[in-house]
Amino acid sequence: MSREQRGPNEKLGTVLALAGISNAGLARRVNDLGAQRGLTLRYDKTSVARWVSKGMVPQGAAPHLIAAAIGAKLGRPVPLHEIGLADADPAPEVGLAFPRDVGEAVKTATELYRLDLAGRRTGSGGIWQSLAGSFAVSAYATPASRWLITPADSSVERSADGGDEAPARVGHSDVAKLREAAEDARRWDSKYGGGDWRSSMVPECLRVDAAPLLLGSYSDEVGRGLFGATAELTRLAGWMAFDTGQQEAAQRYYIQALRLARAAADVPLGGYVLASMSLQATYRGFADEGVDLAQAALERNRGLATARTMSFFRLVEARAHAKANDASAAGSALRAAEGWLERSREGDTDPTWLGFYSYDRFAADAAECYRDLKAPRQVRRFTEQALSRPTEEFVRSHGLRLVVSAVAELESGNLDAACAAGTRAVEVAGRISSARTTEYVRDLLHRLEPYGDEPRVVELRERARPLLMAPA
Repeated sequence: MSREQRGPNEKLGTVLALAGISNAGLARRVNDLGAQRGLTLRYDKTSVARWVSKGMVPQGAAPHLIAAAIGAKLGRPVPLHEIGLADADPAPEVGLAFPRDVGEAVKTATELYRLDLAGRRTGSGGIWQSLAGSFAVSAYATPASRWLITPADSSVERSADGGDEAPARVGHSDVAKLREAAEDARRWDSKYGGGDWRSSMVPECLRVDAAPLLLGSYSDEVGRGLFGATAELTRLAGWMAFDTGQQEAAQRYYIQALRLARAAADVPLGGYVLASMSLQATYRGFADEGVDLAQAALERNRGLATARTMSFFRLVEARAHAKANDASAAGSALRAAEGWLERSREGDTDPTWLGFYSYDRFAADAAECYRDLKAPRQVRRFTEQALSRPTEEFVRSHGLRLVVSAVAELESGNLDAACAAGTRAVEVAGRISSARTTEYVRDLLHRLEPYGDEPRVVELRERARPLLMAPA
């Protein structure tokens, strides 16, 4: 998609001639660079001709890919203004950087929080809509490697002039309020889904409350707590965006959450962010990268994280192995996760953000692993355990487990049981706002297509119709 400038883009034409790149050659290079980032682009020589002769401005990440393609041929960086695309939408790069310097990290995070204050709040994604785009798994490479090399900054003490946006001094009470907001947001997300109106308050909290505090003055001790609380909120914003299908927005929040966790010197929290990245990469079909991200979380937390935390990281690793169809590695990771969970004790100092994780959650994810490995008997066994204690606190998780149960029953030849579980899943999905849950239901209906004339399947499809027809 493009928007039109006034007149031809002579700058782009001149640089293309200088680099000796044809229209078809540029289109091919841009498509290839996009594929390396996990993007599916279909530009051709006609697209490039429009950019040059009519001044059309490609949207999304394309201007930056054009600059990178030309720069690779010239052997030097090519800024956007040199190719006449300086006024392209800046959103593609906002939030993707992982600065080494703490001050730059604050600048990058607050820039993300304040993006699009003009009010493009369309769709259920709210402010995330302005960050919509294509997920690029390669964007996680630099953040993960820099965090592995240096998981904690040496000092985060900051002095700033007072003003309208920067309080004179940040205290422990300010940090406590952010942590309370994060705890409330976790409960809302689990019960109502990432698209619920309450969830949209998280980006607002980051913009209105957290950003001014980050720009304020604080001691190293208070600063560590401030960065940790803001990292939790930022990860939650990413998780909620992920749940509503806003994948690129989620990616940006995750990258900034990891950088803030480094400033907080909170290695387990950094591992939790990496685990969230892993789940997203696995969900988007990049299982190998999902394994790498989960193992990065594990490696840095050996001897630091609690047994329950390590169990969760191994469980996330198992999810990625299963999606990659590596039954042996998935089984090994699941056994390790269960072993760590059995070692956990009531008095352990588990982080508050891990409050959702219990044997029920382990069983639910184990069931999904075996679903991916096409082992319905194991899926049924673990799903029965996961559903043994349904709770109103984790409504979305209950809905997802019901869909997994339905798939297992279907693969075992139990159509009645599959439709019964599917009906209950649709009922739960209708009570929450979660694109991910809807996608699970859609996948179940796709699996039921060979039985499309069966009355039970017809009824289930009709029950699901309002859910599938709802605006994204």
